[in-house]
Amino acid sequence: MRIVIDDKIPFIQPALRLLADEVVALPGTKITESDVHDADILVVRTRTRCNRELLEGSRIRLVLTATIGYDHIDTAYMRQVGIEWHNCPGCNANSVAQYVHSCLILMQQERGLNLPDATIGIVGVGHVGKAVLRWIMPMGFKRILLCDPPLEKANIEAPDGYEWSSLEQLKAEADILTLHVPLTLNGLHPTFHLIDSTYLNNRTKPLALINAARGGVVDESALLKSMAQGKVNTAIIDTWETEPQPNLPLLDKVYIGTPHIAGYSADGKANASRMCVEAICRHIGREMPCTIEAPALPEGYKGYDPSRHLSANSPLFYYDPRRDSALLKAAPETFEQLRGNYPLRRE
Repeated sequence: MRIVIDDKIPFIQPALRLLADEVVALPGTKITESDVHDADILVVRTRTRCNRELLEGSRIRLVLTATIGYDHIDTAYMRQVGIEWHNCPGCNANSVAQYVHSCLILMQQERGLNLPDATIGIVGVGHVGKAVLRWIMPMGFKRILLCDPPLEKANIEAPDGYEWSSLEQLKAEADILTLHVPLTLNGLHPTFHLIDSTYLNNRTKPLALINAARGGVVDESALLKSMAQGKVNTAIIDTWETEPQPNLPLLDKVYIGTPHIAGYSADGKANASRMCVEAICRHIGREMPCTIEAPALPEGYKGYDPSRHLSANSPLFYYDPRRDSALLKAAPETFEQLRGNYPLRRE
């Protein structure tokens, strides 16, 4: 059995080498049809487009993506040719929640966010949205509004103690929006440019916007105009429409701009790697060959930004997104390098 894998997926290769005759690790953006022609299994991240152009004529029977999102996989083609595929739902939900939580703490400290007076809206209440809800419930917001039209349409109840709110209600009432939806172009509830000029222009009060979902969910041109007009007073962007080239004028204006790393905790990566190996084991009828866990923090760990002398009781001790933002703003052309060489971060 031959497995081709994105070389930036951590913690996974030792397990795969116990299962396969050959494991070939390549940069995700450079995996070609010749690389996969004689492979049986392909394991990727979002940077590899898995479609007819890549897979036609190969012997690939299983495609795995070590990510929650799967808009880089042509699922219709997979069904057509009988290739099994899996993503890793919920693998990095707590990592994204940690990112949002830390950003909100910084908004309190540096942007004058007064939580008892603020209403926050969570758009998308799947694995990630539910994790964000758990992390922010103790923070003391005036109200937390939950919006998920597909779940509401399916008559799925909102989490205990909450009711579903519409996007229109969030437009009128939310001071902060945090987005956690997949990128979809079609269907009853497409999310492409969900936050556009119409939505932003019709708001009745200034907005703080956090996008740690997918870049195309926000119309970045409309966002820039709204920021210039004062309709959006704070923007925190982790996912970009033109990745891996971020929108430079927008990057210059946002409060925090990061290179699509909200879900990049070691815990989230270990979860994804384990879920991929479990899927391979199911596919070939084998037992898990070993455990996959995130490494412990080094002995004497001084915090994510030791210069700030934070107490270990502070969430920012373990993750302060300003570091990632400063690195990207200083060198936007290193977007992929920053993702590919991300330091150890624990939840």
